[in-house]
Amino acid sequence: MTPSLSQPKHKLRVPRPKKGRVRLLVGTRKGAFVVGSDAERKEFDVVGTEGLGTIVHHVVADPRAPKKVLMTALDPEHGAHVRYSEDGGRTYKVSRKSPAFGEAAKGLQQRRVHHIFWLSPGHPQEADVWYAGTSPQGLFRSRDAGRTWRPVAGLNNHPLLDRWTGGYEDSTPDGPTLHSIRVDPRDADHLYVALSAGGVLESHNAGRSWNTVNAGTVRSFEEREQQLEDVEQEFGQDPHLLVMAGTDPDRLWQQGRTGVYRMDREDGHWQWVGSNLPKGIDDVGFAILSHPRDPDAAWVFPLDGSRTWSRTAPKGQPGLYRTQDGGKKWVRQDRGLPRAHAYWSVKRQALAHDAHDPLGVYVGTSQGEIWGSLNEGRSWRCLARHLPEIYSLEVGGVTS
Repeated sequence: MTPSLSQPKHKLRVPRPKKGRVRLLVGTRKGAFVVGSDAERKEFDVVGTEGLGTIVHHVVADPRAPKKVLMTALDPEHGAHVRYSEDGGRTYKVSRKSPAFGEAAKGLQQRRVHHIFWLSPGHPQEADVWYAGTSPQGLFRSRDAGRTWRPVAGLNNHPLLDRWTGGYEDSTPDGPTLHSIRVDPRDADHLYVALSAGGVLESHNAGRSWNTVNAGTVRSFEEREQQLEDVEQEFGQDPHLLVMAGTDPDRLWQQGRTGVYRMDREDGHWQWVGSNLPKGIDDVGFAILSHPRDPDAAWVFPLDGSRTWSRTAPKGQPGLYRTQDGGKKWVRQDRGLPRAHAYWSVKRQALAHDAHDPLGVYVGTSQGEIWGSLNEGRSWRCLARHLPEIYSLEVGGVTS
């Protein structure tokens, strides 16, 4: 299936910087946490918890209504479910109907949701619409602010889904996942999702039909070594995270198992910009972050890229790399980060920014630490310690 090229649309107005306190919503292996700052972002403290002992992959505040917060949860009582809050995360209720696969289409294996991995608010003009991505790979939509969820049949029952993903027994280490659900802020019907493994998909009709968007990426290091980037690989890639540039949703960034890529959507082809990282730095990792006011700027957090892939900071020396020219050049930013023996990882949802100027950038680690930079990565300090393993980090919600 050849990808249909999107026609370029208008760019968005550069958002005005904000001031004041920052609120970090943290999903961990042992519950959800809220870390809040003072007005100057000098002091950060844990100010709230939810579901201690519960596996929480994602906690997201609604940018359309900041007092509304949704979180994924996995526990023995309710299984995989969504919880929603209408008071800024002070109290939560369990969704009446959580994401669940319907009866499988003919020829497809019946699936059951193991855990809910991803949450995304819908279009700004669709006040109560949310999307959820699951393991095994499924897409779900809520039209009532998270209270009930229904499958997006156009994807979940797609006749090519098994072929795209490798089937139900997909063997990615943490289980097969659908993630990076992106809604074009200019068009509620225009969606992207990423499949690990499977590749990037795009819909122009709110999920009724889908195209693959993987030209230019490779499925393995062997394909890269054989210089197969120019051979169209329709599916089977393992994108770890897909993001849109804040002011130009036609510019996409991707951190994948086989590299860092950038696409200008009208071109329809991913460019391997991770090859421009400094010599000796692998462009393997989970997290990538785009600047909300500059479509040419982005950050990545590389991990050890050896064949065994330890998923740790290379040589125990963590650092971010920033580009300001669309990936042509990358500069290391590690001032204040540990200089040695810091063998932690950063998951795909654990790199976030605030809306200040200069921008605050925040990193959640597998060791339960949150590191922050209040000057767009030029220097770092530890804001919180002793949390459980961090799965996700989001900025948002009420600050009072």
